[in-house]
Amino acid sequence: MMQLLFLALRRLLTTIPTLFIVLIGLFLLLQLAPGDTVDALLAQIGGAEGSVIDEMRRQYELDQSTATRLFNYLWRLIHFDLGQSAIYSKPVAAVIMERLPATLLLMVSALLLAFSLGTLLGIFAAQKVNRWQDSLISILGLICYSVPSFWLALMGIVLFSIYLNWLPASGFGSVGEHLTGIAACLDTAWYLILPTVTLALVYLAIFLRMMRASLLEVSKLDFVKTAKAKGLTARAILVHHILRNAMLPMLTLIGLQVGTLLGGSVVIETIFAIPGLGRLAYDSVVQRDLNTLLGVVFISALLVIVINFIVDLLYAKLDPRIATSQTTRRS
Repeated sequence: MMQLLFLALRRLLTTIPTLFIVLIGLFLLLQLAPGDTVDALLAQIGGAEGSVIDEMRRQYELDQSTATRLFNYLWRLIHFDLGQSAIYSKPVAAVIMERLPATLLLMVSALLLAFSLGTLLGIFAAQKVNRWQDSLISILGLICYSVPSFWLALMGIVLFSIYLNWLPASGFGSVGEHLTGIAACLDTAWYLILPTVTLALVYLAIFLRMMRASLLEVSKLDFVKTAKAKGLTARAILVHHILRNAMLPMLTLIGLQVGTLLGGSVVIETIFAIPGLGRLAYDSVVQRDLNTLLGVVFISALLVIVINFIVDLLYAKLDPRIATSQTTRRS
């Protein structure tokens, strides 16, 4: 237990500098983009007098130097203040908390679908290696991985929403219906079927290939041969010996794919009009709302860090040698 706690503390300490480096890099990069928040607001209202423009730039701290604004932002961030949103005229934290549940629900659903189905297909393909079943699954996985997610989303809307009229084309729930409880959950789930499947298909192929390769590699190790020599059934060997070790690369892959899932959600949320962090990030870029965009990146980075932290703990739990090696290195 102490070994896991030490590993957890060590991981947390190493993520704090990473988080600040990401935010500082993005802040400086956005300074190179043409236009700012005031320019975007002026384009909406059709211009204003010089005194009003100067007051707006003072209000959004755009009259200060880049170094001063960066210092002020980091100082507010240390005090858990993400600033004020120029688009919505309220705290960025409040805006993000309104959008965060939709993104989390979409991400978790897509990740669970991709991981579970990819794992099952990978196991089946490994057991039927070099047969027609393995070839068929590999071809389907390659197709899912090669086709862009936006094209899958658009074709899904055309087929299942317009042509067959089975699923809703966009939104996050029925408009005008005040549903509560189980009815609201089922309604939201109905609207999430198409975007979840679309987002999961690309990552399903990655999990499939990883699980297949991992199973084939582990099945050649000496402890598997020993288990076969003891007379254990193929099912017992697979469940109790091979899967535990084959799941380690899959856990690592989950941590690596969280960031790309967040990036993919920008496209999916925009196409399906889902009010999540991805759509909020897109609107923030268009409106040049620096505080909101940095807030979205900050929360997204925290999500990636937390999920990778959980993956590291699960990895150490499945393979105790990880925590033991960390303790030995420290001593």
